[in-house]
Amino acid sequence: MAQHSGLRSNAVGLGGAVIMSAALMGPAVSVYFNPQVVAGSAGPAMPLVFVIALVVMLVLASSIMAMARVFPSAGSFYTYVSRGVGPRTGFVTGGLMFLAYALLVPAELALIGVYAQDVLAGYGVHVHWTIISAIFTVLMIVLSLRGISGSLRTAAILFCVEVGVIVVLSAIVLVQGGADGLTLEPFNPAASPTGLSGIALGMTFGILSFVGFEAATTLGEEVRNPRRNVPRGILYSLLLVGAIYVFCTYSEMIGFGVTGVGELAGSAAPFNVLAREYAPWLELLIGLAGISSIFAVTMNANNGIVRIIFAMGREGMLPSGLGRIHSVHRTPTNAIWLQAVVSVVFTFGLGLLAGPFNTYVYLGSILTLAIIPVYILTNIACMRHFAREGRSERAVWRHVVLPVLGILLLAIPIYGQVYPVPAEPLRYFPYVVLAFIAIMAVVAVVFGRRRPEVLARAGAVLAGSDADASSDADVPERPDTSGTVPEGAAAVGEQSDAGGR
Repeated sequence: MAQHSGLRSNAVGLGGAVIMSAALMGPAVSVYFNPQVVAGSAGPAMPLVFVIALVVMLVLASSIMAMARVFPSAGSFYTYVSRGVGPRTGFVTGGLMFLAYALLVPAELALIGVYAQDVLAGYGVHVHWTIISAIFTVLMIVLSLRGISGSLRTAAILFCVEVGVIVVLSAIVLVQGGADGLTLEPFNPAASPTGLSGIALGMTFGILSFVGFEAATTLGEEVRNPRRNVPRGILYSLLLVGAIYVFCTYSEMIGFGVTGVGELAGSAAPFNVLAREYAPWLELLIGLAGISSIFAVTMNANNGIVRIIFAMGREGMLPSGLGRIHSVHRTPTNAIWLQAVVSVVFTFGLGLLAGPFNTYVYLGSILTLAIIPVYILTNIACMRHFAREGRSERAVWRHVVLPVLGILLLAIPIYGQVYPVPAEPLRYFPYVVLAFIAIMAVVAVVFGRRRPEVLARAGAVLAGSDADASSDADVPERPDTSGTVPEGAAAVGEQSDAGGR
């Protein structure tokens, strides 16, 4: 049975917020499958790309944490942009979040199928990847329907296992001196064979490795003391996983050697290669850690996107049925089933057409390009909010300088995606995302004209408020100047006229 009500409040603490973000970044997934793609463009400078990506994410995290303190909500960026910029832009942001997170789930499900297939084949067990992916799809749905606490406990266990295994192997490689001895060459920008353009193109997958650091924001209505624990969860998880990336990718490059970067770039599973070379006794654990990491990412990505769909459905921006929750488990049941359908279509449809690993690469590239505008809009929302309603708390460094710097830094991966022109089909993906943004913008304008009272409530529900309330104590009251928005609705959202984009 499903009904309209709030998600289960106080279901998790700070640890749950950290795990939500850290496990969604998926350290093992990222160091297993992203460095070889980055090395293909940045060459031996691959670890430097991850350092730059970490710096970019730390800058972006400042604005996200600031907005999470003010507007704790399951809607995450959709809520922040709706309140800081305007409901129409918030609607587009919600669409981009759906594209990014919704594609991350099938990307990981396809990856776990092909990777587990290869691991099992190494031990004489042959199972087609589609069967493996189907099993994990069912498990993901069951855990999501049962509740966030169980999903996060499972993710915490898997996270600890994967981190322990990859850090141990990385340490062994460095202690043994790698292929050619220890060197700082991987942190030298000049090591990139194509200079800045190679580093910029590699940044797409550097940022992809960190996508999910903001996932704790979707727990804004379920975590204890969200205004404190959500921002801390974001920061702690980012620092933890960022340190793991830098350590492990440097070890990975040292393990293959600067002169062996071609072998690294051409390897489907470089960490497995390192295990066979430096610690054969770890090879099975490396395989299991990879599988556990992929599934942890899958679960947390799924938990994040269904809460964004739920928040938009609850506020009428999507069909209201998506804003219903289960009466017992307090989970967004209909949103879970919608995302399940999307996952199945992309996992098996694209996976069978292009191959499961190409599915991961293609969807990963698209979702990264989709999340970048979301980060940019959140920085703009932060500047606008603290220049207006939050002016009394404004700090120029945190609410102006860092947001502007974050926007400028995001130009690096955008540049890398358009110049020099990447190979097919990667060259078309930026235009796919631009077309999606244009369509969402048109829908937002039409929606605003036909249902302005609904658009005015965008981002209205925050932690501690009634899901069906038409106002919130944290929302500054605004006069109804449009002449079309009901009084109660105008008080809770941005104006639906030109003042609210």
